Amino acid sequence: MHEGGCECGRVRYRLTSGPIFVNGCHCRQCQKLSGSAFAINAMIEADRVELIAGGDVIGPDGTAACPDCATMLWALHPQFGDRIRFVRVGTLDEGERLPPDAHFFVRSRHPWIVLPTGVPSFETLPGPDDPPLHGPDAQARLDAALR
Repeated sequence: MHEGGCECGRVRYRLTSGPIFVNGCHCRQCQKLSGSAFAINAMIEADRVELIAGGDVIGPDGTAACPDCATMLWALHPQFGDRIRFVRVGTLDEGERLPPDAHFFVRSRHPWIVLPTGVPSFETLPGPDDPPLHGPDAQARLDAALR
């Protein structure tokens, strides 16, 4: 179980299980939204993210941000809809416990970022001809969430 929250402390949330998958995204949009060289996103079922303080922080587009400090807590991806959340790992109390399983959009990676050996990386997103990035249990969770 992982807990996290916004910068000012108004909003707190809990992941009730581990994520399906964690990615480091180096696309320009994630760079801008995170204010950093890349974002680390934990893909998890929406029903496994519990707000424990701070009330309703979900915007009309499905993203969640603190109304006071504007920290983005999670976002949605059009490919997965509102049943999957992409939690910003940097908002977790111990985000270091969730390193990326893969890195995406490395074509726009800052040149001084050194990617770890043995972790898959992709110029953009993985394609249909790439090997699966997660095992059968994770795929079953994703399939169940998207039903």
